[in-house]
Amino acid sequence: MTLTPRQVADLLEHHDLEPNKALGQNFLVDPNTVRRIVSLARVTEGQDIVEVGPGLGSLTLALCDAGATVLAVEADRHLIEPLSEIVGGLPVEILHGDALELGWAARLDSPVWLVANLPYNVATPLVAEVLDRVPLVEKLVVMVQAEVGERLIAGVGDSAYGAVSVKVASWASGRRLCKVPPTVFIPRPKVDSVVVELVRHREPVVPEDIDRESLMSLVRAGFGQRRKMLRRSLKGLVTAEQFTRAEIRPEARAEELDLQDWVRLEIARRGLLSTPQRAR
Repeated sequence: MTLTPRQVADLLEHHDLEPNKALGQNFLVDPNTVRRIVSLARVTEGQDIVEVGPGLGSLTLALCDAGATVLAVEADRHLIEPLSEIVGGLPVEILHGDALELGWAARLDSPVWLVANLPYNVATPLVAEVLDRVPLVEKLVVMVQAEVGERLIAGVGDSAYGAVSVKVASWASGRRLCKVPPTVFIPRPKVDSVVVELVRHREPVVPEDIDRESLMSLVRAGFGQRRKMLRRSLKGLVTAEQFTRAEIRPEARAEELDLQDWVRLEIARRGLLSTPQRAR
């Protein structure tokens, strides 16, 4: 059970609604795509799901069909009434508010997955916030703009690799599950979308005595001038001696360093520990 394009159009007309561009709304209206996302996410009976930006409930219905219990967080007050009608009687709790400000994580008392067609305007900050602040979210399966998705899962050597890629890698392993065309949305976006999966690491890959804010500040400084050599982009932050201790070439560029390179550089500049050796 999910919504067809005709049903979504009828709902919007009945409630005198239009997709809100300011909120990045593009409603998913293709039942096959919705079911595919749930299948790729491997949602099974009894799984607890957080869905951010449920809209009119197309994905919510499919999640419930798979046996999930859903906490749906919706920012648009105009959608609360039609969404409540659509999911009435199903194991869905609706929270109205901005997912970045609402404090929905305080309601969690056991591990959950986040599965969502994320509003375009909050995708990157929301993923970063969940990884940083909500450890009970063990896995994220999110549909985002293709460009955003590629940045989230990029590694060294990928053109999309950047600071957000390093942040994600510090918390989770990522992969692309599928590409989604504009034709399955109302209104149709001007870009393709992708569904990506981020699975939180079971064991920390960043030493616990590393200040993550300091680490990411260093990473952002490096990528802020990504065409420059690190000795220039990190001038005043990392000394020649610290580059040597970390076994990082000062002539390298930010895009050449993986997560563990950045960790060694942070360790060297903070003098926290003996610097781990580069894997050979």
